[in-house]
Amino acid sequence: MKVTEECYGCLQRLVHQATNLATTDEKMRSAAINDGLEILSRDFSLDQLSIAIATNIHKAIKEMTHNPDPYAEMKQKEIAVSKEIVEMISVQYGQQFIDLLRFAALGNSIDFFRPLDEVIEQMKKPIELAIDDSKAFEEKIIHAKKVMYLADNTGEAFFDLPLVKLLKQSTQVIYAVKGTPVQNDLTLDDLKKMNIDHEFGKVITTGTPTPGVIMEWASKEFRESFESADLIIAKGMGYYEGLSELPAQGHVMHCLMTKCIPVTISIGVPLGSYVAFLR
Repeated sequence: MKVTEECYGCLQRLVHQATNLATTDEKMRSAAINDGLEILSRDFSLDQLSIAIATNIHKAIKEMTHNPDPYAEMKQKEIAVSKEIVEMISVQYGQQFIDLLRFAALGNSIDFFRPLDEVIEQMKKPIELAIDDSKAFEEKIIHAKKVMYLADNTGEAFFDLPLVKLLKQSTQVIYAVKGTPVQNDLTLDDLKKMNIDHEFGKVITTGTPTPGVIMEWASKEFRESFESADLIIAKGMGYYEGLSELPAQGHVMHCLMTKCIPVTISIGVPLGSYVAFLR
Protein backbone atom coordinates (compact mmCIF):
# COMPACT_ATOMS: atom_id res chain seq x y z
CA MET A 1 0.00 0.00 0.00
CA LYS A 2 1.54 3.26 -1.15
CA VAL A 3 1.28 6.50 0.81
CA THR A 4 -1.49 9.03 0.29
CA GLU A 5 -1.35 12.79 0.81
CA GLU A 6 -2.89 12.22 4.24
CA CYS A 7 0.17 10.23 5.34
CA TYR A 8 2.37 13.33 5.27
CA GLY A 9 0.86 14.86 8.41
CA CYS A 10 1.10 11.54 10.25
CA LEU A 11 4.79 11.23 9.37
CA GLN A 12 5.36 14.82 10.52
CA ARG A 13 3.88 13.92 13.91
CA LEU A 14 6.13 10.88 13.98
CA VAL A 15 9.23 13.05 13.56
CA HIS A 16 8.27 15.21 16.54
CA GLN A 17 7.16 12.29 18.71
CA ALA A 18 10.27 10.14 18.12
CA THR A 19 12.58 13.10 18.70
CA ASN A 20 10.87 14.20 21.90
CA LEU A 21 11.09 10.65 23.23
CA ALA A 22 14.73 10.31 22.16
CA THR A 23 16.23 13.27 24.02
CA THR A 24 15.51 16.11 26.44
CA ASP A 25 18.34 18.24 25.02
CA GLU A 26 16.57 21.12 23.27
CA LYS A 27 19.42 21.88 20.88
CA MET A 28 19.68 18.22 19.91
CA ARG A 29 15.90 17.99 19.56
CA SER A 30 15.80 20.94 17.19
CA ALA A 31 18.54 19.48 15.00
CA ALA A 32 16.95 16.03 14.95
CA ILE A 33 13.52 17.42 14.07
CA ASN A 34 15.03 19.41 11.22
CA ASP A 35 16.82 16.31 9.94
CA GLY A 36 13.66 14.22 10.21
CA LEU A 37 11.55 16.77 8.38
CA GLU A 38 14.17 17.08 5.64
CA ILE A 39 14.10 13.31 5.14
CA LEU A 40 10.31 13.37 5.02
CA SER A 41 10.33 16.13 2.41
CA ARG A 42 13.01 14.32 0.39
CA ASP A 43 11.49 10.82 0.53
CA PHE A 44 7.77 11.54 0.38
CA SER A 45 6.32 10.26 -2.87
CA LEU A 46 3.04 8.64 -3.81
CA ASP A 47 5.12 5.75 -5.16
CA GLN A 48 6.69 5.15 -1.74
CA LEU A 49 5.67 3.09 1.30
CA SER A 50 5.08 5.00 4.52
CA ILE A 51 6.95 2.33 6.48
CA ALA A 52 10.04 2.91 4.31
CA ILE A 53 9.92 6.66 4.96
CA ALA A 54 9.35 6.07 8.68
CA THR A 55 12.37 3.74 8.82
CA ASN A 56 14.65 6.39 7.33
CA ILE A 57 13.27 9.00 9.75
CA HIS A 58 13.85 6.77 12.78
CA LYS A 59 17.38 5.91 11.67
CA ALA A 60 18.33 9.57 11.42
CA ILE A 61 16.78 10.49 14.78
CA LYS A 62 18.50 7.60 16.57
CA GLU A 63 21.86 8.60 15.13
CA MET A 64 21.41 12.31 15.84
CA THR A 65 20.31 11.79 19.46
CA HIS A 66 22.58 8.78 20.17
CA ASN A 67 19.52 6.93 21.43
CA PRO A 68 19.04 3.47 19.86
CA ASP A 69 15.58 2.95 21.41
CA PRO A 70 13.59 6.20 21.85
CA TYR A 71 10.41 4.27 22.66
CA ALA A 72 11.95 2.16 25.43
CA GLU A 73 10.07 3.83 28.30
CA MET A 74 6.80 3.75 26.37
CA LYS A 75 7.25 0.04 25.70
CA GLN A 76 7.80 -0.68 29.39
CA LYS A 77 4.51 1.06 30.19
CA GLU A 78 2.79 -0.94 27.47
CA ILE A 79 4.14 -4.19 28.89
CA ALA A 80 2.91 -3.42 32.40
CA VAL A 81 -0.51 -2.23 31.24
CA SER A 82 -1.02 -5.06 28.74
CA LYS A 83 -0.13 -7.73 31.27
CA GLU A 84 -2.61 -6.26 33.74
CA ILE A 85 -5.39 -5.98 31.14
CA VAL A 86 -4.88 -9.55 29.92
CA GLU A 87 -5.18 -10.86 33.47
CA MET A 88 -8.34 -8.78 33.91
CA ILE A 89 -10.27 -9.57 30.71
CA SER A 90 -8.97 -12.86 29.32
CA VAL A 91 -11.74 -14.73 31.19
CA GLN A 92 -14.27 -12.91 28.97
CA TYR A 93 -12.94 -14.80 25.94
CA GLY A 94 -13.32 -18.48 25.13
CA GLN A 95 -10.66 -20.93 24.02
CA GLN A 96 -11.81 -21.58 20.45
CA PHE A 97 -9.85 -20.28 17.49
CA ILE A 98 -12.26 -17.42 16.78
CA ASP A 99 -12.20 -16.36 20.46
CA LEU A 100 -8.42 -16.22 20.61
CA LEU A 101 -8.24 -14.51 17.21
CA ARG A 102 -10.53 -11.75 18.50
CA PHE A 103 -8.38 -11.51 21.61
CA ALA A 104 -5.25 -11.14 19.48
CA ALA A 105 -6.98 -8.47 17.39
CA LEU A 106 -7.94 -6.61 20.55
CA GLY A 107 -4.25 -6.33 21.42
CA ASN A 108 -3.76 -4.26 18.28
CA SER A 109 -5.70 -1.45 20.00
CA ILE A 110 -2.30 -0.41 21.36
CA ASP A 111 -1.36 2.75 19.49
CA PHE A 112 1.64 4.96 20.24
CA PHE A 113 -0.24 8.00 18.90
CA ARG A 114 -3.05 7.61 21.48
CA PRO A 115 -3.00 8.08 25.29
CA LEU A 116 -2.67 4.75 27.11
CA ASP A 117 -5.67 5.54 29.35
CA GLU A 118 -7.86 5.83 26.26
CA VAL A 119 -6.55 2.54 24.90
CA ILE A 120 -7.15 0.78 28.23
CA GLU A 121 -10.81 1.81 28.26
CA GLN A 122 -11.27 0.55 24.72
CA MET A 123 -9.69 -2.79 25.54
CA LYS A 124 -12.22 -3.44 28.29
CA LYS A 125 -15.04 -3.56 25.74
CA PRO A 126 -15.89 -6.73 23.78
CA ILE A 127 -15.08 -6.57 20.08
CA GLU A 128 -16.54 -7.82 16.83
CA LEU A 129 -14.64 -8.32 13.61
CA ALA A 130 -15.84 -6.12 10.74
CA ILE A 131 -14.25 -8.67 8.39
CA ASP A 132 -14.05 -12.22 9.73
CA ASP A 133 -12.30 -14.91 7.69
CA SER A 134 -11.61 -17.03 10.74
CA LYS A 135 -13.52 -20.08 9.51
CA ALA A 136 -11.68 -20.14 6.17
CA PHE A 137 -8.34 -19.75 7.94
CA GLU A 138 -9.16 -22.42 10.52
CA GLU A 139 -9.98 -24.87 7.73
CA LYS A 140 -6.57 -24.20 6.18
CA ILE A 141 -4.78 -24.86 9.50
CA ILE A 142 -5.77 -28.53 9.29
CA HIS A 143 -3.44 -28.97 6.33
CA ALA A 144 -0.72 -26.54 7.44
CA LYS A 145 2.70 -27.79 8.50
CA LYS A 146 4.04 -24.34 9.38
CA VAL A 147 2.38 -21.07 10.41
CA MET A 148 4.32 -17.83 10.67
CA TYR A 149 3.02 -15.24 13.13
CA LEU A 150 4.23 -11.66 12.56
CA ALA A 151 4.15 -9.69 15.81
CA ASP A 152 3.43 -5.97 16.07
CA ASN A 153 3.53 -3.80 19.20
CA THR A 154 5.39 -4.85 22.35
CA GLY A 155 2.38 -5.19 24.65
CA GLU A 156 0.55 -7.32 22.12
CA ALA A 157 2.71 -10.33 22.93
CA PHE A 158 0.44 -11.13 25.89
CA PHE A 159 -2.59 -11.04 23.56
CA ASP A 160 -0.84 -13.15 20.91
CA LEU A 161 0.34 -15.91 23.23
CA PRO A 162 -2.98 -17.76 23.75
CA LEU A 163 -3.51 -17.98 19.98
CA VAL A 164 0.07 -19.08 19.38
CA LYS A 165 -0.30 -21.81 22.01
CA LEU A 166 -3.47 -23.06 20.33
CA LEU A 167 -1.82 -23.13 16.90
CA LYS A 168 1.19 -24.99 18.31
CA GLN A 169 -1.08 -27.90 19.23
CA SER A 170 -1.55 -28.76 15.54
CA THR A 171 1.31 -27.19 13.62
CA GLN A 172 4.76 -25.60 13.86
CA VAL A 173 4.60 -21.89 14.65
CA ILE A 174 7.33 -19.34 13.99
CA TYR A 175 6.87 -16.08 15.87
CA ALA A 176 8.61 -13.17 14.14
CA VAL A 177 9.62 -10.00 15.97
CA LYS A 178 11.88 -7.06 15.13
CA GLY A 179 15.63 -7.54 15.40
CA THR A 180 16.34 -4.04 16.69
CA PRO A 181 14.09 -1.27 18.06
CA VAL A 182 11.72 0.73 15.88
CA GLN A 183 8.80 2.66 17.36
CA ASN A 184 7.02 0.54 19.97
CA ASP A 185 7.36 -2.68 17.97
CA LEU A 186 8.23 -5.90 19.77
CA THR A 187 11.91 -6.90 19.60
CA LEU A 188 13.60 -10.13 20.65
CA ASP A 189 15.20 -8.32 23.60
CA ASP A 190 11.78 -7.06 24.70
CA LEU A 191 10.36 -10.57 24.55
CA LYS A 192 13.24 -11.96 26.61
CA LYS A 193 12.88 -9.22 29.23
CA MET A 194 9.19 -10.14 29.52
CA ASN A 195 10.38 -13.69 30.27
CA ILE A 196 7.83 -15.29 27.95
CA ASP A 197 10.03 -15.86 24.90
CA HIS A 198 10.28 -19.60 25.64
CA GLU A 199 6.48 -19.93 25.51
CA PHE A 200 6.30 -18.95 21.84
CA GLY A 201 8.50 -21.77 20.61
CA LYS A 202 10.64 -20.79 17.66
CA VAL A 203 11.22 -17.03 17.52
CA ILE A 204 13.04 -15.24 14.70
CA THR A 205 13.46 -11.59 13.73
CA THR A 206 12.74 -9.68 10.55
CA GLY A 207 16.38 -8.60 10.58
CA THR A 208 15.45 -4.99 10.01
CA PRO A 209 14.22 -2.09 12.20
CA THR A 210 11.22 -1.42 9.98
CA PRO A 211 7.57 -1.03 11.01
CA GLY A 212 5.98 -4.05 9.36
CA VAL A 213 8.43 -5.43 6.83
CA ILE A 214 9.89 -4.59 3.45
CA MET A 215 11.01 -7.86 1.91
CA GLU A 216 14.01 -6.38 0.14
CA TRP A 217 15.37 -5.22 3.51
CA ALA A 218 14.50 -8.34 5.53
CA SER A 219 16.98 -11.03 6.54
CA LYS A 220 17.49 -14.20 4.52
CA GLU A 221 16.15 -16.25 7.45
CA PHE A 222 12.96 -14.22 7.57
CA ARG A 223 12.40 -14.34 3.80
CA GLU A 224 12.96 -18.08 3.68
CA SER A 225 10.62 -18.68 6.62
CA PHE A 226 7.99 -16.43 5.06
CA GLU A 227 8.19 -18.17 1.69
CA SER A 228 8.06 -21.66 3.17
CA ALA A 229 5.17 -20.99 5.58
CA ASP A 230 1.82 -22.51 4.63
CA LEU A 231 -0.07 -19.78 6.47
CA ILE A 232 0.83 -16.38 7.89
CA ILE A 233 -0.86 -14.24 10.53
CA ALA A 234 0.25 -10.62 10.17
CA LYS A 235 -0.58 -8.26 13.03
CA GLY A 236 -0.97 -4.52 12.57
CA MET A 237 -1.15 -1.86 9.88
CA GLY A 238 2.61 -1.83 9.20
CA TYR A 239 2.51 -5.40 7.91
CA TYR A 240 -0.62 -4.63 5.90
CA GLU A 241 1.09 -1.67 4.26
CA GLY A 242 4.11 -3.76 3.29
CA LEU A 243 2.56 -7.13 2.45
CA SER A 244 -0.34 -5.67 0.45
CA GLU A 245 2.28 -4.81 -2.17
CA LEU A 246 2.75 -8.56 -2.76
CA PRO A 247 0.35 -10.62 -4.90
CA ALA A 248 -2.62 -11.96 -2.96
CA GLN A 249 -2.38 -15.74 -2.54
CA GLY A 250 -5.05 -16.36 0.08
CA HIS A 251 -2.67 -17.51 2.81
CA VAL A 252 -1.93 -14.30 4.75
CA MET A 253 -4.42 -13.33 7.44
CA HIS A 254 -4.20 -9.65 8.36
CA CYS A 255 -5.31 -9.16 11.95
CA LEU A 256 -5.53 -5.53 13.01
CA MET A 257 -7.46 -2.48 14.09
CA THR A 258 -7.81 0.21 11.44
CA LYS A 259 -6.31 3.36 13.00
CA CYS A 260 -5.93 5.71 10.04
CA ILE A 261 -8.07 6.83 7.11
CA PRO A 262 -5.82 5.56 4.26
CA VAL A 263 -5.67 2.00 5.66
CA THR A 264 -9.38 2.13 6.50
CA ILE A 265 -10.26 3.11 2.94
CA SER A 266 -7.89 0.52 1.48
CA ILE A 267 -9.49 -2.30 3.49
CA GLY A 268 -13.02 -0.93 3.08
CA VAL A 269 -14.26 -0.78 6.67
CA PRO A 270 -15.14 2.04 9.11
CA LEU A 271 -12.32 3.73 11.00
CA GLY A 272 -11.53 1.92 14.25
CA SER A 273 -12.71 -1.48 12.98
CA TYR A 274 -11.15 -4.79 13.95
CA VAL A 275 -10.55 -7.09 11.01
CA ALA A 276 -9.16 -10.57 10.36
CA PHE A 277 -9.14 -11.22 6.64
CA LEU A 278 -7.34 -13.51 4.24
CA ARG A 279 -5.38 -12.07 1.38
